[in-house]
Amino acid sequence: MQTFSDRLQDEIDYKGITRKELSYIADVKPRALAMYLGTQKSMPPADVAVRIAKALNVSVEFLVTGKDSKSLSAYASVLNDFERLSQNNKDSISIMIHALAESDSKKMRN
Repeated sequence: MQTFSDRLQDEIDYKGITRKELSYIADVKPRALAMYLGTQKSMPPADVAVRIAKALNVSVEFLVTGKDSKSLSAYASVLNDFERLSQNNKDSISIMIHALAESDSKKMRN
């Protein structure tokens, strides 16, 4: 089972940044960040967790529980694949998504 520390490290790796960079972006002392990632695996105070989550563009809920339907990380692989497509395919998929969303919207209104 993943811990806060595990998810934090995974997000750092996924974003391709260093601990030092995250420390700077989130305004968290490097030593404190090391405590959250090290063998102690302590949890940060809420205000620090919020700054870290914001810097990683995820929710605190995701870092703490691993679950968050609104987290961009939940869609990361799809977005990653989408970015690799040709512009023509991106346009086609965008049209398809829009049409499906409109269709679902109409169904929900009825």
